[in-house]
Amino acid sequence: MTVCLENETGAEFPFSPLELTKQVADAVLEAEGCPYEAQVELLITDSEGIRSFNRQYRGVDAQTDVLSFPGLSFEREAGFEVAEESVADCFDPDSGQLLLGQIILSADRVVQQAAAYGHSVRREFAFLVAHSMLHLCGYDHETAEEAAVMEEKQERILASLGITRDVE
Repeated sequence: MTVCLENETGAEFPFSPLELTKQVADAVLEAEGCPYEAQVELLITDSEGIRSFNRQYRGVDAQTDVLSFPGLSFEREAGFEVAEESVADCFDPDSGQLLLGQIILSADRVVQQAAAYGHSVRREFAFLVAHSMLHLCGYDHETAEEAAVMEEKQERILASLGITRDVE
């Protein structure tokens, strides 16, 4: 797993965002049976930055915690075979890694939500990465059933890594 990280805010965390992202992303890809080495871009921005991206790409003029931009058009959740149909577009020509997409995370919202939910900043960051990685694997939460599937997967993945809701 390669994570291309850009922290445009300079926000500091009590953990390595790069290492935590790799750990969570690897766990998601393993749980979803991804047969490829993969690459993800992670941009850490602030509340106004994510609001701007949300407005520009989704037409929603509001802050949010995380945005996900999948690199693949899945026909079904975790249907990674779709990448074989367009190798030139789906794989990095230099590394051969699957280009999963981009995650944009609001550092401000990570801190705010951790406090609101009563758990650590590390846990909130990991949760948002897991959530986004599932989007990059073709999952969505448009219906209650889809949301329940994503929530169960997120919790199972974080529990497997020992990342709980307990304040650390």
